[in-house]
Amino acid sequence: MELKVRYVLLLAVGLWSTLLLTTVTAHQEEEDEPIMEMGGDMDVEDEMEELLDGEVEADTPPGPPSAPKVTYKAPEPMGEHFFAESFDMGTLDSWVLSKAKKEDIDEDIAKYDGKWEVEDMKDGKLPGDKGLVLKSRAKHHAISAQLLRPFIFDTKPLIVQYEVNFQQGIDCGGAYVKLLSQTPDLNLDEFVDKTPYTIMFGPDKCGEDYKLHFIFRHKNPKTGEYEEKHAKKPDADLRTYYTDKKTHLYTLVVNPDNSFEVLVDQTVVNSGNLLTDMTPPINPAAEIEDPDDHKPEDWDERPKIQDPDAVKPEDWDEDAPKQIPDEDAVKPDGWLDDESEYTSDPDAVKPEDWDEDMDGEWEAPQVPNALCETAPGCGAWQRPMIDNPSYKGKWKAPMIDNPNYQGVWKPRKIANPAFFEDLHPFRMTPFNAVGLELWSMSSDIFFDNFFITNERHTADRWANDGWGLKKAAEGAAEPGLVNQMMTAADERPWLWVVYVLTVAVPLVLIIVFCCTGKKTAAAAADYKKTDEPQPDVKEEEVVEKAEADQVKEEKSQPAAAEKNSDAEDSPAEKEEVNEEEEEEEEEEEEEEDDEEEEVTEEVRGQ
Repeated sequence: MELKVRYVLLLAVGLWSTLLLTTVTAHQEEEDEPIMEMGGDMDVEDEMEELLDGEVEADTPPGPPSAPKVTYKAPEPMGEHFFAESFDMGTLDSWVLSKAKKEDIDEDIAKYDGKWEVEDMKDGKLPGDKGLVLKSRAKHHAISAQLLRPFIFDTKPLIVQYEVNFQQGIDCGGAYVKLLSQTPDLNLDEFVDKTPYTIMFGPDKCGEDYKLHFIFRHKNPKTGEYEEKHAKKPDADLRTYYTDKKTHLYTLVVNPDNSFEVLVDQTVVNSGNLLTDMTPPINPAAEIEDPDDHKPEDWDERPKIQDPDAVKPEDWDEDAPKQIPDEDAVKPDGWLDDESEYTSDPDAVKPEDWDEDMDGEWEAPQVPNALCETAPGCGAWQRPMIDNPSYKGKWKAPMIDNPNYQGVWKPRKIANPAFFEDLHPFRMTPFNAVGLELWSMSSDIFFDNFFITNERHTADRWANDGWGLKKAAEGAAEPGLVNQMMTAADERPWLWVVYVLTVAVPLVLIIVFCCTGKKTAAAAADYKKTDEPQPDVKEEEVVEKAEADQVKEEKSQPAAAEKNSDAEDSPAEKEEVNEEEEEEEEEEEEEEDDEEEEVTEEVRGQ
């Protein structure tokens, strides 16, 4: 029983600790939002009030020491690359804003008039690190830039990566990038949603639908037409990347062997092969159903038919009712045959505005008859209905296998006239520009450090020099566990109860573990000393065993001490001491045996 109590106490400690960590973690995930909302509502007057109140605030106790700041240094592209943009020059000189209008929508929202700015992130964790910011909500945005040279899909992989931070969260909108196809009529001033692209890649979200697109336009080698091919959905949970308001690095790798990888923060979240993991498939079916083939009129698809030789039995009565009155039923005593279940309300009064010419003769509304509430029933009694044992229903001939069954008809297969086999879908249409064509219900979407290369190690170095600094700065700015606990308790005072219990429960455990053995021995001794008659010999033996264990434990301590003190004595002295100890132990055992016999005889006599 004592062991079970200890297990229960240990379980309690674990539950309290889990509750504590869960609460603090939940607080940490939510704490950014109120801070950002506060910052967004501050104006010049608020700043002036803060300056005027500076002396008062200076008297407040200093907070915990700030985390070491990460010094920003603009990343420099190394190795072979086709595009690199960090926005640290603070301008959009190399970018082109679209002047076009979107087709097939209302004129007042057709323009790409969403605002773009180059600025630092709002949290200010890495001063000097600028990025491209989508500033307008519920607006169409379009901006693009030329590559240093066109990207040709040949024998080297394609690596595209860039950073996104949803500073205000994201309700509905995209943050994906388009790699614009190299065509003779490509004009970045006229960049719209229908501008041909080779690859579309990046995050997109609306409602609870979290997406990470990888789409490429595949050219049919027979017809020359393009068709969008969509990668399968990632297996990973993408929710955190849209809600934590941190900067995330999105990377797409497409290899010449047709394999691809999609990474977030240098971790693979989706992978596959262009030939097997795209929808619709790259290559069409070799055979298709003949559209000119039609099912013959005499084709029989019925697997079962009614037996034409079956005859209805002579005693089969199709007119017998399904239910009949129960002839054995008897009307209950007290049934009120002359009373109606409902009666006119005696308290009802005809409305003053009742017009019998218009409304007809007035009648009081019907209410339940009070006499029927205490009686078995009211009105004419009828026998209850029961199932008719003679009922068989309408006769039908039994079903048998159809001897003429020909199976389900399908049109014949013919060779697909549009069939082709492209075993190298990696060889996509070359592209020579990168663009963002977006619509969003959220503002302040931060883009940074666009990079396109054909060398994996070059992309990794660029990521480490750019996104790596942001990650370090965000990690340094996060408070420690103690600060998180204190902040959470300030906002949720009931957490102090959790903290106190988390400390108190282990203390109780320590006390229980240390004192349980001594209390048990003391109880056994008291049980032995009482003069009251005991229930049976079995319980007496338990008490005696507990006392004997306590005595042995007490004797072992001085014996061990004497043994240590005599470690340096002569062999003769040690032998003499050992003989004395053995004689004392034999005398004590004889005394214990005598006591046990006396107690047993007393209990039996009682």
